[in-house]
Amino acid sequence: MSQTHSPDVVIIGAGVVGAACAYYLSRSGLSVAVVDRGSVAGGTTGAGEGNLLVSDKEAGPELGLALLSARLWQGLAAVLPGETEYEPKGGLVVAPDETTLKALRTFAEGQRAAGVISTEVGPEALHDLEPHLARGQAGGFHYPQDAQVQPAQAAARLLAASGAERYLGEEVTEVLLQGGRAVGVRTPRRTLHAPAVVNAAGTWGGHIATLAGTTLPVLPRRGFVLVTEPLPRVVRHKVYAADYIADVASDSAALQSSAVVEGTPAGPVLIGATRERVGFDRSLSTEALRRLALQAAALFPVLADVRVLRTYHGFRPYLPDHLPAIGPDPRVPGLLHACGHEGAGIGLAPATGTLITEFLTGAEPTLDPDPFRPDRFEEPEAGGGDGVGCRPGCKT
Repeated sequence: MSQTHSPDVVIIGAGVVGAACAYYLSRSGLSVAVVDRGSVAGGTTGAGEGNLLVSDKEAGPELGLALLSARLWQGLAAVLPGETEYEPKGGLVVAPDETTLKALRTFAEGQRAAGVISTEVGPEALHDLEPHLARGQAGGFHYPQDAQVQPAQAAARLLAASGAERYLGEEVTEVLLQGGRAVGVRTPRRTLHAPAVVNAAGTWGGHIATLAGTTLPVLPRRGFVLVTEPLPRVVRHKVYAADYIADVASDSAALQSSAVVEGTPAGPVLIGATRERVGFDRSLSTEALRRLALQAAALFPVLADVRVLRTYHGFRPYLPDHLPAIGPDPRVPGLLHACGHEGAGIGLAPATGTLITEFLTGAEPTLDPDPFRPDRFEEPEAGGGDGVGCRPGCKT
């Protein structure tokens, strides 16, 4: 085992949230080391679609994070080295009937009070925005603030721009404690001492919390994505059916699917999204893929005969109240959490990195951090079957 010098902060996790924390911490003048058992964006980030959404979030704390991040991503796209494929394409939420449209109208009114821009779109005007959309929709809402990045590239560019030390392929086996305080981490290859440790381990955030002698009830929520053959730009925006909003907010462990369809600069169309709590089971679900294909073709009939070249899936780090844990853990001084963003981590990463930096530098928080307190949860019940604290590679 080799000994390294001591940075100011050790971040566990090289996904987009960990990379954003490294970027903003480094910009504040702190020295940073990032440790990950795999590669950059090798977990949830690399299995995402790169969504930067405000459209699917009701007025409240998460929407505040999303709006801040939307502004920060605009600036980052201009200054990050290399290509992140940032695309301010806007989102289109589609309602199949008048009842759903009325519910969307109420949802959008609440969002507008928080600073979200949206415009109601009538049935005929839908096709001005999306010519290939299925006929017969009742209407929808256009959200110009929705955008997209290539998630793995975005994480890699953030991390590179941070200048942080990187220790990849090294699993954290111990969070070092001294007098109940987190003072670094140990891997099979080295020991890193630091006065602050940031848990940005995504779905393994609960496991890292356990290593530090505390708890965080992070659950993995599996999701699949279909990738089509390259096509002309048949889908101009990020388009999804209104029931996607309910699926995001649902507590159900059962398989849920609602079509989210978007084109990419390279040509393939990405089709999501499913959600189910099955622990870390990586087996292929033909039912999930079947539902996605049918729902996408129902929204865009032009896709019915298009070839699907591949599928991929990952695990979203889910917390019971659908809000991430961001900030210091008062039960373990020196430990901060930045995980539990579920499927919104890419969109919320810059705001998360900003808050973590403000905590560690003593700056006034840009947003009220109280809703994201890591200690807001009760102790999880023993013997839960959703993978909390489960070791990498296990199934529950």
